[in-house]
Amino acid sequence: MKRIIFVRHAKAEVQNSSISDFERSLALKGKYMASLMASKLKERTDQEATVISSPAFRAIETAMIFCKVLGYDTGKIIMNENLYPGTGLKGLKAILQEAGDDADTIMLFGHNPAFSDLPDTLCKHGCDIMPKCGVISISFKIQTWSEIKQKTGKTEYYLKPEKVL
Repeated sequence: MKRIIFVRHAKAEVQNSSISDFERSLALKGKYMASLMASKLKERTDQEATVISSPAFRAIETAMIFCKVLGYDTGKIIMNENLYPGTGLKGLKAILQEAGDDADTIMLFGHNPAFSDLPDTLCKHGCDIMPKCGVISISFKIQTWSEIKQKTGKTEYYLKPEKVL
C-alpha cells in the first residue's frame, strides 16, 4: 500500500510590492496553525514519511514546522520545483517516481489550486477545496507509484483547521 499526505501551506503574509509571492513568509497565525495541525496529524500517524515541498518559502516553513512536531529531520526535506505554483496528475506521478518506490508514505507541501484538484482527481469520492493548512491522507492499494490512477485512492482522513479549533 502507498499513501500520499497533502498539506497545503499555512496562512502567509499579505503580498506586497517589497517581496515576491515566492518569498512570502508565514503569518504568525499561520505558524500557530501549522503547529496545531501537525500535532493533530501526529495523533493520526506513526509512520515516517518522505517529505517533499514546494520551494516557495511559505511551503518550506510549513514543512519545517510539521517535521519538527512529527520528529522528522528537517534536513531531509526534498524541494521540488514542480510543486510551485502547482502541478497536475502527470507532474505528481513524476514527483512520486523520483521519490522512489521504497517510500511508502509521501507528504507533500504545496499550494492551491493543485492541492484541491489532485486529491479530488485521485479519490474515489472526490474531496472539498483544501483550506490553508488543511491535511488530507489518501491511500492506494498499489505496490509502485507508477500504478497510481485517477479515482483509485481512498481518503483516510481529512483534517481542516476550522474543525480543529
